[in-house]
Amino acid sequence: MATTSGAGSNEVYDVTSAPKALSNDLSGRQKRYFISMMIRTLCFVLTVVLPSPFRWFALFGAVTLPYIAVVIANAGRETITPGAALLAKKPRSLS
Repeated sequence: MATTSGAGSNEVYDVTSAPKALSNDLSGRQKRYFISMMIRTLCFVLTVVLPSPFRWFALFGAVTLPYIAVVIANAGRETITPGAALLAKKPRSLS
C-alpha cells in the first residue's frame, strides 16, 4: 500500500503486507516435505508389520503420500492473489 502526500512524493509502505522471506518459506516447505516422507517411511514399516487387512491401508498410504507431499510442499509463494483474475479486464473482439 503506497500513499503520496502534498508537494513531495513520499511513499509509505505497509510492512504487514510484505511477504515472508524466501528463506523462511523454503525452510517451512522443506520441513513439511520431510515430515511427510517420515510418515511414508512409517507406512512402509507398518506394511511389513501389520496383519493383512490393515497392511493394505498402510501400503496405500505409502504409495499415495509422495504425491500429496509434493503438492503440500509446493503450496506456497503463490504469485497470483485470489480474485485477481476476476478484476482484470479482458479484451473483447468483434469476430
